[in-house]
Amino acid sequence: MQKKLIALAIAGLAGSTAFAQSNVTIYGVFDASVDFTNVGDTPAASGERATKISSNVSKIGLKGSEIIDEESGLKAVFQIETAFNTDGTATTNLNGRNTYVGLASDNWGRVILGKYDTPYRSATRSWDMFNDHLGDNRNLLGGVAGKSAAVAFDARPTDTVRYDSPKWGDFSLAAAYVAGAETVTTGSSSKGAAWSLSGTYEFTSEWTGVAAYEKHDIGACGTGTIAPPTPALPAVCGPATTLGVPTAVVDTSEKAWKLGASYKSGPIRGSFIYEKTSDDFAISRGHKAWSLAGGYMLNASNEVKLAYTKVNDLDGIASSGAKQWVIGLDHILSKRTKMYAE
Repeated sequence: MQKKLIALAIAGLAGSTAFAQSNVTIYGVFDASVDFTNVGDTPAASGERATKISSNVSKIGLKGSEIIDEESGLKAVFQIETAFNTDGTATTNLNGRNTYVGLASDNWGRVILGKYDTPYRSATRSWDMFNDHLGDNRNLLGGVAGKSAAVAFDARPTDTVRYDSPKWGDFSLAAAYVAGAETVTTGSSSKGAAWSLSGTYEFTSEWTGVAAYEKHDIGACGTGTIAPPTPALPAVCGPATTLGVPTAVVDTSEKAWKLGASYKSGPIRGSFIYEKTSDDFAISRGHKAWSLAGGYMLNASNEVKLAYTKVNDLDGIASSGAKQWVIGLDHILSKRTKMYAE
């Protein structure tokens, strides 16, 4: 029996002088809120209420670089990032957020390996007026895993190789491949993988447009990140087919594309995103969705924000659509600190 292994690797060897030779930055965000929620009247619950202290993706990380060739500008880059809970509950996943090692150059861009946002996700993530809060537009956009998609498109998958180009005039692009299952198994016809691509064009200093596309080739149940997640979707890998995905090894796929535009001038900023997903599951979760958001600086310290997001009925499932609207006010206390109400 022969085994053939081919590897392309980016590695860093750290010794006692690593920090002295590298540019290392510690960064983070502390974000806590008191949330009052009411689920309303639904078949599952009737008027249930809760008050909680939320950490809203508080995070801390290390990132750095080391110049390898000063003439070409080639450098090694790395980052390790973790979320933590400001309410005091334990956090155990040290590298649970964007974590990578790679090479970068001003001339040809950046290549990284690790766990990182897909280009589909990062193309419009900064446009969300209520990012990481209760009114996050990902409540409806990006395909919610187990509800409107088998695997979320607005995701941060492990086992990712990603390329980000430099700016070519007013255009830039990003592309990523996700190895959905790394175990070599006999007789597996599909082990799962994903591709993601986005392009950004700056029409003027005020207007920016984006286009993004992502495809998931679903692998065997429970064998990788691009397989229907067994703990969250037991019916998918069991007798039932909640998402219409057959049991055991599957050869199905889902895909999404979106177009968006953003505007920023003086005290005004805004964005619009349109998204369409499709799949070849026996019971399709394809849908159309859109989001419109805007913000206005009342003065140097206060910004009022509005957002509306809508998703149409999932294919073949009546009354499965949803709407979300959010209003908020940010009060800026300093360059690094603000208070908000939403």
